[in-house]
Amino acid sequence: MLRLLDPGRKVLDIASGKGEVLIRLAELYNVSGIGVDLSPFCIEESTEKKKRRVPDADIRFILMDGAKYRPESPSDTAICLGASFVYGGYAQTLDALMGMVIPGGLIITGEPFWIKEPDPEYLRRTQIRRGDFASGFGGNITVGEEKGLRCIYAMESGTDDWDNYEMLQWKSVYDYSVERPDDQDLPELMERKWREKENYLRWERGVLGWGVYVFRLPA
Repeated sequence: MLRLLDPGRKVLDIASGKGEVLIRLAELYNVSGIGVDLSPFCIEESTEKKKRRVPDADIRFILMDGAKYRPESPSDTAICLGASFVYGGYAQTLDALMGMVIPGGLIITGEPFWIKEPDPEYLRRTQIRRGDFASGFGGNITVGEEKGLRCIYAMESGTDDWDNYEMLQWKSVYDYSVERPDDQDLPELMERKWREKENYLRWERGVLGWGVYVFRLPA
């Protein structure tokens, strides 16, 4: 396993979701840190997960908009995976994270990229803009290095990874519909997810890729 973090490092995770990344880093490297997310459900689950798996770890989760979060001190590593919308785009996300790490610290991002040119009808249906994502796996590296960062590691997901991610969502929505058939928001939820399913199968699969990028801020 590639080791990028030393034990005891301080980690900040913006849009931390259900806390899996920060908790797993605490399990592996005994890091300290903060996870920030806007969803009370995610914060609640993250906190419960932390109690179960790493009760003694020095990590906590904060309920707030990540764009408004201002750390008291810089971290050794700042993470934002699949949530560049928090700062209004990928380049803006890198700018924000660069201001939250120590000199020589790490910035870890997860971001889509275009594998091939998207169909205009797909863009119209999803309201995604062509310029929202870089071209090719290396495009996101270029964006970071043009800001003075150095990419020291990157990993591209495959189609199987995308399929698994998407199809687990289909299953989750279906399971929820069985478990909570009286939820008044269920019709809207299912309609949105089936629309996303159609878009993925018809337009997105093989067109949009995903990469994880590790940058180092110059010392």
